[in-house]
Amino acid sequence: MLHPGRYERAQARPCTRKNTITQGPAPIAHAARNADASWREPHDLAEHLREVARLAVDFAARFGGSDWAHLAGLWHDLGKYRPRFQRYIRLASGFEANAHIRGEAGKAPHSTAGALLACDRFKEAGRVLAYLIAGHHAGLYDWNSENSSLEYRLQQQDSRSELDQALAAEPPAELLDSGTFQPDLRNIPGGRDGFALWLRLLFSCLVDADFLDTEAYMAPNQAEQRGLWPDLTTLLDQLDRHMTQLGNRVKRSSVNRLRAEILAQCRAKAAETPGLFSLTVPTGGGKTLSSLAFALEHAKRYDKRRVIYVIPYTSIIEQTADVFREIFGDAVIEHHSNAETEPTKENHKSRLACENWDAPIIVTTNVQFFESLFAARTSRCRKLHNIVDSVVVLDEAQLLPPEFLQPILDVLNLLTRHYGVSVVLSTATQPALSTREYFDASSNLRGLDGVREIVADPNALYFALERVRISLPTDWSSSVTWDDLADDLMQRSSVLAIVNRRDDARELWRRMPEGTLHLSALMCGAHRSQVIRSIKARLNEGIPTRVVSTQLVEAGVDVDFPVVYRALAGLDSLAQAAGRCNREGRLAQGEVVVFLPPQPAPPGLLRKGEDACRSVLHGYAGSTLDRALFAPYFERLYHACDLDAEGIGKLLEVDDQTLAVNFRTAAEKFRLIRDEDKAPVVVRYRGPDGTDDTIDTLLGTLKKHGPERWLMRKLQRYTVNIHRRDVTRLLAQGDVEETIPGLFAQVGDWLYHPDLGFNADGAPPPPASLIV
Repeated sequence: MLHPGRYERAQARPCTRKNTITQGPAPIAHAARNADASWREPHDLAEHLREVARLAVDFAARFGGSDWAHLAGLWHDLGKYRPRFQRYIRLASGFEANAHIRGEAGKAPHSTAGALLACDRFKEAGRVLAYLIAGHHAGLYDWNSENSSLEYRLQQQDSRSELDQALAAEPPAELLDSGTFQPDLRNIPGGRDGFALWLRLLFSCLVDADFLDTEAYMAPNQAEQRGLWPDLTTLLDQLDRHMTQLGNRVKRSSVNRLRAEILAQCRAKAAETPGLFSLTVPTGGGKTLSSLAFALEHAKRYDKRRVIYVIPYTSIIEQTADVFREIFGDAVIEHHSNAETEPTKENHKSRLACENWDAPIIVTTNVQFFESLFAARTSRCRKLHNIVDSVVVLDEAQLLPPEFLQPILDVLNLLTRHYGVSVVLSTATQPALSTREYFDASSNLRGLDGVREIVADPNALYFALERVRISLPTDWSSSVTWDDLADDLMQRSSVLAIVNRRDDARELWRRMPEGTLHLSALMCGAHRSQVIRSIKARLNEGIPTRVVSTQLVEAGVDVDFPVVYRALAGLDSLAQAAGRCNREGRLAQGEVVVFLPPQPAPPGLLRKGEDACRSVLHGYAGSTLDRALFAPYFERLYHACDLDAEGIGKLLEVDDQTLAVNFRTAAEKFRLIRDEDKAPVVVRYRGPDGTDDTIDTLLGTLKKHGPERWLMRKLQRYTVNIHRRDVTRLLAQGDVEETIPGLFAQVGDWLYHPDLGFNADGAPPPPASLIV
């Protein structure tokens, strides 16, 4: 069945009055033209304020913030009562009248009046409302930083004039009446440590309410598409049917019997009270569908609103979303940068749901999920209130970035303790995330405590699913040469070799025989996808297949090789590599060979992981993937890292007297992927046989019509991020051109190798290497 639409106001308002933009005396919030270019009835300002308040109250009710949300909604556009704004909107064209929803109403500022009224009315406590109201277009401000000072903005005479003029216009008294509201900051969820998240969630309620009510007036047909989704009971029934059909199709094997047992345990454990859970299952044990079954069962039992499946990389998210979409159809919203590239994966309704995550199943990335939880921008914050009362599955939890681990764990604790969120840490290699204290207090970890394991006996499960034998280096001080390694690989008919660097992958590939496949991030997404499809097809058909890859193949790429070679890396990476060997248990035992490459991993996290791995494995005589090794491994890794490298916790620490918080600075620093030193280059990848001209058509459209959202998303599949110094050199040589500011495109065909991807060396490769 369908649950009723949550946005009851999302209907076109009948034109019952004769006012036109230039005649109507009532203050208006927005104006727009009908399809026939006639002006529709203006959007009454008082009605807009009341409706935004009503929606914001509804959204905030789940975490006890309704009183704050009510006043924020009533006062967020108070500045629109000033004559300057009314003159602007009445004289504006239809296009300019759309400025509000597009965040372009800067010609008549209006978001300071309500913020200043809140400070006048409630003194320091009113600054909570000031943050919300003043930022509802531009995003949350810092209170008093050089970057973006809300304190400075409120002190300006223009801001005082905006409020005075708005009040002089005599808005309805009911809008200015704060009733019995008395701000009380003693009961904020999580206390002072939870202030920043609480305020950001209130901001989300206001922003989403404002967007939705504005949309109901500006685009009523679009608004009507919101809010009707299958309920979780219906989705659970669909999953049950799918699992029954899947059980009838798959071959009976020991691996599939264990997968069925894991699924049953997940369903049973879902009855436990909400909170923190771990799902520790070896790679290939069926974590994806089992964790989803847990999430849906748990959500149904405890009246959770949705399941949010968080995945580290887009290479995994597309695969997972396709699996979910096969089961649930359009109820799955895939929110990441590549989601719009396939019409079958995204439609208008799903794009709307991406804006505020009101769908029952969201599949998204670590970047989108966590950066939104620390965001300041309205577009990023808008969805946050819909995380409340949800089940969040963190897939491959060991890949949580160490340099942001402390603020991530802090926010997960707040969500589970105060906002009705259940979190599942799903991985084959559980990281050590419990609280730890050291002599040096700066190294302490405020961790996740009270995590409950879903699988009854993970050790027995690992023993039952042990499908490989791992060979470690006999001499930990002696590395192999690429020539010797290539000779070893050529003795194998089908083998996967995983190295730590893109340059290493190229060096090894060049020493391999013709027909060896290559995977690295220097290949565009369309190219990588095609190669992965080819690898899977060849393996399924029993065709000898040799592949040289960087670690990207370890991130959810479901391939099954009899032999895998892995350059020494973090212990979790070794486990992920082993998951690409004898995955389906067709062999009595697969073989994983760990080798020391000619060069160590590059400095940074990869090197720290390699060092921690050496530390726990050197001299160890037991199983390399013994679960007991992972806790000390991650403890060593995390101890070697600054777990809040950007000082996010300090930036979001509230001053007890002034309520000062550096929201915007924290948001700018909390970036899981930093690419300031890189630039995007669109490459001319033309498919495996060189005849696909899709990219030429896309680039031609870009040059003719300029950037459009759908077009830029499609071009992402053909984009490689390159160091800016290389792009600058190639631009000077005429090998790339700047198609639009900040986006470059390949000019010469030689710049993109049909096997290796982008060639940034600045000179054509040897002619023989270009023969396909």
